[in-house]
Amino acid sequence: MEKKTERRGLGRGLSSLMSDINLSPEFGVDGPARRADLQVPIEDIAPNPHQPRQRFDTAALNELADSIRQKGIIQPLIIRPMSGKIPFEIVAGERRWRAAQIAQLHVVPAIVRDFSDAEVLEIAIIENIQRAELNAVEEALAYRQLMDKFGHTQEKLAEALSRSRSHIANTLRLLSLPAEVQSMVATGKLSAGHARTLITAPNALDLAAVVVGRGLSVRQTEELVRKSALTGVSQRKSQKAPEKDADTRALEADLSAGLHMGVRIDHDISGSGRLTISYGNLDQLDLLCRALSAAAMDASLDQR
Repeated sequence: MEKKTERRGLGRGLSSLMSDINLSPEFGVDGPARRADLQVPIEDIAPNPHQPRQRFDTAALNELADSIRQKGIIQPLIIRPMSGKIPFEIVAGERRWRAAQIAQLHVVPAIVRDFSDAEVLEIAIIENIQRAELNAVEEALAYRQLMDKFGHTQEKLAEALSRSRSHIANTLRLLSLPAEVQSMVATGKLSAGHARTLITAPNALDLAAVVVGRGLSVRQTEELVRKSALTGVSQRKSQKAPEKDADTRALEADLSAGLHMGVRIDHDISGSGRLTISYGNLDQLDLLCRALSAAAMDASLDQR
């Protein structure tokens, strides 16, 4: 069976697509249960390989399995026909399918629809986002899939998913973080708010470890990033300053001893530079001026 791969715009036409699959909660509490087309053996159904959610909470699945044992699956799975060894693939309802296996059900109620790859991915993303079941990194990866695979823009995503464009953009920026930091967000060690403050930090992984270890708030994390940036600038400046050679340090010491004042010499490889003399009071300044005047007069006499 050949799959449909045509691109179509999100937004217009999406509402009719979503109404066809009914995104009410698993047990139909907020809406009437759909009538299943057929009862399908669990082994004849495969999960969607492009499912945005990569982590399924074991405790939540066990709780759902307990409810299924008592009430059964009230809201059918949405599946589509496939041409491989396994005849069907999940469009919506993977949690119910997984929980049904835990509950040791042999068949599950299902509605069969012939959706395209793009429609399956869109449905999976919207279903999870509407139920707040994706962590921030999974949500970002889902947006990226829609943009890269199907050519959707941030504006179209924001319109179709009832999100602001800034939310879409800020969520996508999480993917610029190191993989280890993204993993911290995915496992709940680091919140999306914490992660967003680390995006511009060159040492994001090191700072993330500090945030998790100390249990810092988002505000404290912002301050940590700010201080780290200032420290980095200071270190770069110190690295640019060349170390003085022994002859320069010796000359500074001789001049300081002769003048009884602080003397600093800074020069570069071209031979140019700066001589800085620090005086402690006006008497020292007067002494320095007289010494320089006398030296200038002697030099003038020598030239005659």
